[in-house]
Parts: sequence; structure tokens; C-alpha cells
Amino acid sequence: MKPSTLPTTPLDALKISGALKVIVKTIHTSADIFKSWKYPSPTASADFETMSLMDKIYWGYKSKKPVLYPEPNTPPAEFIKRNNTSIKLPADFNEVKTVTFSAVGDLIKVNGLENSKDKFYEKISDLVFDAGISYANLESQLTSQDIGGYTFSDKETPPLCCTQEEYETLKGYNGKQYTLMHTACNHTFDMGIEGLETTLVQLAKDNIIDLGTNREPDEQQKAKIIEVKGIKFGFISATFGLNGKEIPKGKEYTVNVVKFHPLVNKKMIQSPDLSLLYYQIDDCKRQECDVIVASLHWGYEYEFFPRNHQVNLAHELVEMGVDVILSHHAHVLQPVEYFHPKYCPEKTAVIVYSLGNLSSSFSAPHIVLSGVINLTFAGGKWSGKDTTFIKEVKLTPVVQQDYLENNLPVITLERLDTLSDKKDKDEEEAKYIADLERYAEQVGWR
Repeated sequence: MKPSTLPTTPLDALKISGALKVIVKTIHTSADIFKSWKYPSPTASADFETMSLMDKIYWGYKSKKPVLYPEPNTPPAEFIKRNNTSIKLPADFNEVKTVTFSAVGDLIKVNGLENSKDKFYEKISDLVFDAGISYANLESQLTSQDIGGYTFSDKETPPLCCTQEEYETLKGYNGKQYTLMHTACNHTFDMGIEGLETTLVQLAKDNIIDLGTNREPDEQQKAKIIEVKGIKFGFISATFGLNGKEIPKGKEYTVNVVKFHPLVNKKMIQSPDLSLLYYQIDDCKRQECDVIVASLHWGYEYEFFPRNHQVNLAHELVEMGVDVILSHHAHVLQPVEYFHPKYCPEKTAVIVYSLGNLSSSFSAPHIVLSGVINLTFAGGKWSGKDTTFIKEVKLTPVVQQDYLENNLPVITLERLDTLSDKKDKDEEEAKYIADLERYAEQVGWR
């Protein structure tokens, strides 16, 4: 197996003082011995601006040794589904038309993308770009400013902005490109308002619809609407925060922010205000959308299962009319849940808790494993009404690979099943692929 050109985990890129290194190593060793972080820490903050030093040490630990289990007393089988057997169209549904939809996770800057334009999507392009609608989370903004270094510290998060060349590789393949990109994330203001505006200008130039960000104040409470083959899709969107960076006064409307994660202390849990998303859902209904898709940047990084409060919020959004939830930020793959709302048990809502990193600046198996979800929507008549159902779901785990070509780093993507066929090459490669398979199986993607 060829050695990676990338650092293994964010912990390897962490810049801290010598004394703090000793503290971190001591606490991490203790966590290994006592298995204190086998399950998610119940008091850890998910938002950088509210993290204590211990929260940051916990974050560093799980970036290297991810949390593989859900919160206690939460059986994974409750929301892991290994196939789409639970999706059935009503017997009296008269199908008239179908639309296919693909979604991937985080698109993040990686050294080598600039050399990979004809290679990055080559082996999975059919999964992503042959769909009627294709979607991704653009984690790395564009900017005209100097991006600077890419290191982590206990004081601040690194800027994730990508170069124009990296963006050109990420946006599409062989003349095809994404229909929509989610642009509201905790790194949206890494370069201030200039970075956001530069990104939106580029997406508009490429005819890619942005989600979660707004050019005018009256856009914030509205959905983004597209119609394909007579089926109207409405997209609602938000991010949990901005890594503590303040939006300039008068520009608060530019990013949809919903504080999804409860503030936890010994006395109180503060529930999130979902009113912004409710306004957007109402806009979808006013415009008679057939399908409502929620694009959410939320969750706890390097944990393979969503927190219980996320599951509850996801169910609440489905009961409000959302048909699909696409999530990102955890930087690892998480389960897909098939949920039947009380208001219409014949419908199946699909909740994707995290799609992982489609591209990543690190090479550890849990970080380079991600997923492509392919949905088929069927529109037609049911009980005398025009109705759209999710007809089919396909989950495909994929893996980022990197290598040197003519002494230049190259980044590619490959189906996990294809890699599995190669695992008898050598002992090191067999272990690496076995880890990928174990993680995919842990969350029901294989």
C-alpha cells in the first residue's frame, strides 16, 4: 500500500505549547485506560466558541479515535437500516413521473486537488452526476485574500478556504457539475464577508444554487425552489454556528444560523429555536412544493452516531413536512434513518445524519470514508391527489485515495466495494480496508 501524502488526523496538525501537550497526552492516556470516551461525552459542547479546554481535548481525542457508539440506552438498530426494504409505495399509488437525486458530504480543500481535475470523480461520477439533481456541502469557501497556513490550535480553527483550482476540481466532472451546494457552515466566515461574497459570485457564475446563505434580507425566511420533470423541490437550510466569528452589523441575514446544539450545564438544557426553518417550510408549502429537503450543518464531530436531541429535532422537522434531511459537519459517516411521520404513515422520510467528508485533508480511515446517497422520487396520483413519494434509496460508501504522480499529489475517489476486492495485496492494506469496512458496517452503510 502506498503511503499517504496527507497527515493522518487533525491531532497531527495541532499546534499547542509543550506544557499543554503533556496535559493532552496524560488525559488521552487516561481515557484509553478507563474507556471514559467510549460513548459520547454528555457535557461536551459542539460549538467552538463555547468549548472548554476539556471539550477541545475531547475533540482532539475523538479526531484520532472516533466515538463508535451512540449515547447509552440508544440501540443503534432503532435507526440503522441496511437497505431500503422499509420503503414501499402504497398499493393504490399511480406513478406518473420520477426524478433521481444524488447527495454527497463535505467538499474540503486538499493539497493535490489542483492536480486532480480529470481524476477526482472519475470512478464515482455516475453516482453523483448522472442524477437529475446533485447536491454537496461546500465546506471550503473561495476568497481573494491570502489563505495562510492550515494548522489547528487550542485558540482558533484553521481557515478552510480553497483556491480557484481546487474549487474547479470539486465543482464537477467532465462538463457536469452540482445542481446545488450548501454554503452555510461553521467556516463560512473564515475570510469574513469577502469570502462569502466571493463564493456566491462564483456559484452564480457557474449556475450552481447556493443553500443556507442569502444575498438580500428577504431571502432568509424563504426556501430555494427548483422544478425537475414536473416535480417541485423546496430546500430549507441552516448551520449551527460560525466558530465564534461575528457577522458584520447589518449583514446578519447573509447566513442562516440555528443554534441546534443545546447549551449543557448542571442545571439546564436550552432547546433550540427552529422558527427560521419553520418559516422556510411554510414558504415551501405556499409555493406548493412536492418535496421538502432540509440541508443541515450540525452534529458532533468524529462521532459515528447522532445525539438523541438531533434525532428528536429531525423527527420534529419531518412532522412539519420535511421529506429528506441531508446532514454534514460530523466529518465521519453516520446512519440513515427511514422515518414514517404520524401525519402520513404511508410516506417514508429519509434522514441522513452525516454523509462524511467526500474530500479531506487527512488520511485516517474514519475520515476518508464517506457516502453517496441516491434517491428516486416518484410523482403521481394517490387517493385522488397529486402526491410524491420516495420510491428508492441506494447507499454507496466511497473512500478518498491519494498518491504521487510525476512527484505531484493526486486525490481520487473509489467505491469501498472496489477497494475490498484488493485487500489481499498486503497486510497493511488489508488492515486499512478492514477498518473502512468496519466503520461502514457500524453505521449501516454496508
